[in-house]
Amino acid sequence: MDKKIILGVVALLVVTLFLVMQVPDKSVSTPETLPWNISHPTADTTRVFGITLGKSTLDDISRSYKYESELEISLFKPTDAAMGVEAFFEEVNFNGLKAKIIMNITVPNEELQHMFERGLRMNSTPSGKRITMTADDLSTVRKLPIATLTYLPTTRLEESVIAQRFGAPTQKVREKKTGLVHWLYPEKGLDIVLDSKPFFQYLPPANYALLSTPLLANGEVLK
Repeated sequence: MDKKIILGVVALLVVTLFLVMQVPDKSVSTPETLPWNISHPTADTTRVFGITLGKSTLDDISRSYKYESELEISLFKPTDAAMGVEAFFEEVNFNGLKAKIIMNITVPNEELQHMFERGLRMNSTPSGKRITMTADDLSTVRKLPIATLTYLPTTRLEESVIAQRFGAPTQKVREKKTGLVHWLYPEKGLDIVLDSKPFFQYLPPANYALLSTPLLANGEVLK
């Protein structure tokens, strides 16, 4: 091989390695960021991923070193559910597992309607309409408590791993419409779905009926 070609390849490898080393490592590996590390500081809160549901705000977690990706906030009006404010991190890397995190914010219904009316833009999605909020409304939302959190890992997880880490669920419920099977843990404030696209829903145990009641009404309890 021509000596100039060899030197060129070596130089390219050196530059590539240098650029890779300049990319900041956004992964976080701590016990607090494990999805099964769940605690309840009070009866009406759940703490997971460093977030205390029912208490922590978006401003609180934006200051956390764990969340390096950009926080996106919007008002979402689903086609088949109530309107609400969602905030999400498109990608986090906790303990080597990449995932998306979606949070629902506690906003009074009357204020939600006002935010909708003040919306700057509306984009249609397959599941509803996403509304861009004003700067003032975004500032307000960032100071309100996070009600629920959904964790969506990019890797499918085996049932045996989930059972080992979380224990046996209180109930397993299959949705009649979609066939999705939910593992319910009321005492943990947790609902797990192990589909090809798994997700974990967290909320304070005191509010668990908000999740379980419609699910049981439209699902089948499995033995």
